[in-house]
Amino acid sequence: MPGLPALLRCSASLRSQLLAVGALGNAVPGRMDKVCDMKYKMMDSPLGKIELSGCEQGLHGIKLHGRKGADTDPVEAPAPPELLGGPEDVAEPLMQCAAWLDAYFHKPALLTELPLPALHHPVFQQDSFTRQVLWKLLKVVKFGEMISYQQLAALAGNPKAARAVGGAMRNNPVPILIPCHRVICSSGAVGNYSGGLGVKEWLLAHEGSLVEGPSRGGGSRLARSWRGALGGTTSSQPAGRN
Repeated sequence: MPGLPALLRCSASLRSQLLAVGALGNAVPGRMDKVCDMKYKMMDSPLGKIELSGCEQGLHGIKLHGRKGADTDPVEAPAPPELLGGPEDVAEPLMQCAAWLDAYFHKPALLTELPLPALHHPVFQQDSFTRQVLWKLLKVVKFGEMISYQQLAALAGNPKAARAVGGAMRNNPVPILIPCHRVICSSGAVGNYSGGLGVKEWLLAHEGSLVEGPSRGGGSRLARSWRGALGGTTSSQPAGRN
């Protein structure tokens, strides 16, 4: 039987290990060799409150706290209070993202002049199909342009992976910045969106990709000026009717 001093030392060591595990459970991993000191910022938008999260190395997430119905104005859902006070408390990637989103909603012509924030969510630290699809979407499909799930799968190197592209869109941690709302069905249907159909239609209409008026199924209809996704071509999108 070990003596009392040995038992006390063992208990203290076990307690330290448990505290360390608990601390790691509340941290968000960036690269595999370190954890991130997370910062948060709330901002207003035409779609309601938007929460930004990230660290000094890059942006981790964009979360829409507002909700919008297809035929209504934006309705603000309950959102956490603003967690940070002045700019001195906000990581630079969050400030860059807030400036980019403000331009997206109010002065889209300035987007090409603004830097994109670095991305540091774990999905961007791993070599995966989801990461490949998200990067391709960010680089290829610009403001006012559309692409089908099948076309995006082809651009990512696997034309038969349209369903997997849909999964990648659902797992996009930074919507709007990486424009999963610009990915539609081959049939021309708008398709699903994690923020809701009304939000997706609002974003497409904001970019000039939807026009008002009834379609055969009701609601908004697709603008004939869509470039690429439904049969036209652009220099950055494949031809065809995929």
